[in-house]
Amino acid sequence: MTTVLATVIVLGILIFVHEFGHFLLAKLLGVRVEAFSLGFPPRLVHKQIGETDYRLSVVPLGGYVKLLGENPNDEVPPELEPFSFMHHPLWHRFLIVLAGPLFNLVFALVALSLVFTFAGIPYLTTEIGAIQENSPAARAGLQKGDQVLAVDRQQVGRWDELSQMIRQSGGKPVVLTLKRGEQVLKVEVTPQRMETPDIFGSPIQAVLIGISNSENMTVEKVTPLRAVTEGSVYTWRLTYLTVLSLYKLMAREVPLKSLGGPILIAQVAGHQAKLGVAPLVQFMAVLSVNLFLLNLLPIPILDGGHLLFFTLEVFRGKPVDIKHREMAQGVGLMLILALMILVFYQDILRLVHPTQ
Repeated sequence: MTTVLATVIVLGILIFVHEFGHFLLAKLLGVRVEAFSLGFPPRLVHKQIGETDYRLSVVPLGGYVKLLGENPNDEVPPELEPFSFMHHPLWHRFLIVLAGPLFNLVFALVALSLVFTFAGIPYLTTEIGAIQENSPAARAGLQKGDQVLAVDRQQVGRWDELSQMIRQSGGKPVVLTLKRGEQVLKVEVTPQRMETPDIFGSPIQAVLIGISNSENMTVEKVTPLRAVTEGSVYTWRLTYLTVLSLYKLMAREVPLKSLGGPILIAQVAGHQAKLGVAPLVQFMAVLSVNLFLLNLLPIPILDGGHLLFFTLEVFRGKPVDIKHREMAQGVGLMLILALMILVFYQDILRLVHPTQ
């Protein structure tokens, strides 16, 4: 039940944020919004408020905003042309389409900033979780559960700081100050160049001592200003890593089995919900950044495809021919359906063979 509820909340909020971006910009720029739907047809319930029909629909994998005159084939009465999407300036149309993905990016920044403000910034401690066999750490006598307090008398409290100090040692011996139970020990370790996986699982060479973290996390309480700053930095990092992931997928440097769809989202959402509100909101921020970037891909039927047509319109001085747009959108639809089949296949494969 927790998984179902968490999935509904996560997808519902992210879809609402995206569609609300289109909705708000359309309203601000004077374009009539005929329908605002969470989910795809058929509709379950609806309520007409003013000029807009607000709907909750059956298929929960997206949503849409229907604008007056958004289809070039739509017939718009002359008196309603000032409120028609296609009769508005190109830059208006560009902003309305761009607003959906941008709202997903802004949501990620705001969500992370709020989590950091009220819950603090989570980070991994320097507790050792495992020792690699025949590694420098094993030879020096380090043990699982040891807490690293300092490297060459320089205090360290975060795992990323510890990792960076060891990598920057250049292979020279370092003295680690450890807390083991009630004892405080000093141990000399000589790092060596070893193979280790990067965040995408690809092998890289780095100067290491052969230890891994314990996944024991704590939080740092920060001021609201620091929370917003860190939220911005974290959002940028998520965006960069997502772009890099997409590139590596296309370059086949990351296996297709790393792809996930609605089933994986539901599993992770349920797990994060059990950990608490803050982890769930952070997961939503990660998904929101993914939606921001995926929707900007220049694939017809996605927002990025519409933005591509608008860009071509700027250079051509006239809109792309309707026939060509419809053909491109048909191809785009096939690509999206193929991607959906692929991620569902990977989700099901992950359920059937969870260890692979």
